[in-house]
Amino acid sequence: MSTEISIDGVQLRFYVHMHARHDGLLVSQWLLELAKRHKLGGGSVFRAIAGFGRHGVLHQEAFFELADDLPVAVEFLLRESEAETLLQLVRAAGVELVYARIPARFGVLGNEETR
Repeated sequence: MSTEISIDGVQLRFYVHMHARHDGLLVSQWLLELAKRHKLGGGSVFRAIAGFGRHGVLHQEAFFELADDLPVAVEFLLRESEAETLLQLVRAAGVELVYARIPARFGVLGNEETR
């Protein structure tokens, strides 16, 4: 039987530097593992080819060379309560991160027998 699950929640996106570390892990990896350990939705990491942050420093990828610390976005699709839990965990860890919290409707398409 074909079904569709639709959830009103948030897209929670953290912006970090590619080589930033916390507790010996890349911050992007730490965020994914933190969310997974607490069973909070699903997440992905996306590397930018250029960007600048609140300090105005431009990082970009050139054809033959790679910038040393490109921006990375770590993105989660979560229920409101899950997003708040994840933000509280990051706050408690004392990690300084820029984030965006955007209302989102997300879903799962397909045959429930294959999920």
